[in-house]
Amino acid sequence: MVSRGMSRRSFCSATAAALASKCLQKPLKQLHSGKFQLKYILGSCMYGYQYVGEIFPEVQKTSATAIDIWPKIHGNQREQLSDLGEEKFAAMLLQHNISLGCITQYQLGPFGLQDEMRLAERFGCRTIVTGGSGPSGLKGGELKSGVAQFIEKLKPHLAVAAETGVTVAIENHANNLIESPDSLKWLAELRPSSHLAIALAPYHLPQNEKLLGELIEGLGDSIEVFYAWQYGMGCHKKLPKENELTQMPGRGKLDFGPILAALRKIKYSGWTEIFMHPVPRGIPILETTTAVTEEINRSRIYLENLLAQQ
Repeated sequence: MVSRGMSRRSFCSATAAALASKCLQKPLKQLHSGKFQLKYILGSCMYGYQYVGEIFPEVQKTSATAIDIWPKIHGNQREQLSDLGEEKFAAMLLQHNISLGCITQYQLGPFGLQDEMRLAERFGCRTIVTGGSGPSGLKGGELKSGVAQFIEKLKPHLAVAAETGVTVAIENHANNLIESPDSLKWLAELRPSSHLAIALAPYHLPQNEKLLGELIEGLGDSIEVFYAWQYGMGCHKKLPKENELTQMPGRGKLDFGPILAALRKIKYSGWTEIFMHPVPRGIPILETTTAVTEEINRSRIYLENLLAQQ
């Protein structure tokens, strides 16, 4: 509960500071251990429209330190934040010893995030994921020019990102300007500051682990979010659940070994989100909260076993 005389901004700032301090403990421990480890974040939409009060206890069970909240249609946890109010939402995060690590906002797009950046700042949240904006299917010089124009248009928004300490991470998404390996390379090369970065989704790229590993090495520290996510059998048609789950690491055909080796090589320190899309959107990936958490952990153990072998 907020004490009398304590402003909403003061409460959120104090809460964010406490959360940031707790969130930093694990990465610091990893640094001193000398071992490369992934820094996990839990995507709220994996649980569909589940209440955040039921999701927050699952975060640490997946070895994550933070939550990535999604709005409709994939989840509704961003709307829940607005409904609950910032003070209550922040108090709930603090209760479960986790942080708001990322806000995913495709609806607002890259040019509609300024208010969202300021909200993120109040929570000590340093990452917002969105999509690119522009024509798809460009190649060669047209592609480079298109990415350059996109970045130029984004500069006033990146100024706000710098003010608020937020990084805007653009996901490579199908039917978008930033969708191909070359578009990602141009985004990394032309970005004017570290406040513009990449949310790398292997699902939307050729399912070739060697190519993906080489791409990761080339993108280096421009990657802010890595989705541990493969194409499997896709996510647009209703399939038997065992087929739908082939998007998860360790279930589909993609070998994450070379991908993890590349992440290790670049000393990747951004978020790793174990991920998939259910059909239809907005439902949990499995029927119960416990089952969702177990499935995420199944993939996490697969990834960690691969890392242990390297």
